[in-house]
Amino acid sequence: MRLLVGRIGRAHGILGEATIEVRTDEPDRRFAIGNQVSTDTHGDLTIISGRVHNGILLLGFSGFDDRNAIEKLRNTLLYAEVDINETREVSDEYHVLQLIGCQVILESGEVFGEVTGVINLPGQDLLAIKTEKGEQLVPFVHQLVPVVDIKNKTITVIPPALMERE
Repeated sequence: MRLLVGRIGRAHGILGEATIEVRTDEPDRRFAIGNQVSTDTHGDLTIISGRVHNGILLLGFSGFDDRNAIEKLRNTLLYAEVDINETREVSDEYHVLQLIGCQVILESGEVFGEVTGVINLPGQDLLAIKTEKGEQLVPFVHQLVPVVDIKNKTITVIPPALMERE
């Protein structure tokens, strides 16, 4: 699946490096030297250099070897082919697209709703669940979401007490 992984910012220095606005949780993997990223306007770009400077990712691309050339790529969106179903190093790690559309059930087996989104917060993620009573947000922690069955597209939740009071 083609996913957005970054955006090229302004040129940095005179040797053809650009700042990158990272939009992936795996920048080391997506922006490794030798990898290709695709764009809508400039075709595929091969990464020939990469480094972090003052907390900002800088990349160089084959064929863009000076400031003027790299400036032509400014604001270009970068995409990578990602297999969202690949086995992950951590067993309870999921891609957002795997979760969206999953049916949410209670421990009793009663249908609670459907996942419509995942809200990423600094402390934890929240599942946005469309229910008959409107959108409910459930912290995506094991105590409240004990079972995630990606294969069958179901997620079991134990909603917080406030959700059950209605």
